[in-house]
Amino acid sequence: MATGAAVSVLAACAAVVQPRAGRALDTGRITPRSGLTAGLLLTAAGLASAMLPGLPGVLLAAALIGTGTGLITPLGFAALASSTPRERLGQTMGTAELGRELGDAGGPLLVAGVAAATTLTYGYGALAALLAAGPVAVAVAVGVRRRRTVGA
Repeated sequence: MATGAAVSVLAACAAVVQPRAGRALDTGRITPRSGLTAGLLLTAAGLASAMLPGLPGVLLAAALIGTGTGLITPLGFAALASSTPRERLGQTMGTAELGRELGDAGGPLLVAGVAAATTLTYGYGALAALLAAGPVAVAVAVGVRRRRTVGA
């Protein structure tokens, strides 16, 4: 029952957020960078929440992961489509979908690999850290670029 509830919460959150994220991007209320950063951080927070014991941790994790992936998916694909030459669009989007499927398979493998050596809690923590590392790396790179521009 708990697994069904978690899957339902995750799917419902993603289904509610995806069209709203696309609409917000289309109207200029969010940028791909801000939306993807928020999505990655929400997803990382969700995986960290999965480390909490019991059903409340699982449901909070499902809500945050669903909301995060609901932001990441449409914004990531829209950003990719807008930066791809028209003649390469099909190939690029097909490759992007392959990458997304690899993430769907790779995430559980990473969690299981870490969990085999430690515990499932640490597996979720490792994936949360990996997801949070992306936005942190971008923030550092942007900060370095700004300092170079200001100092030049």
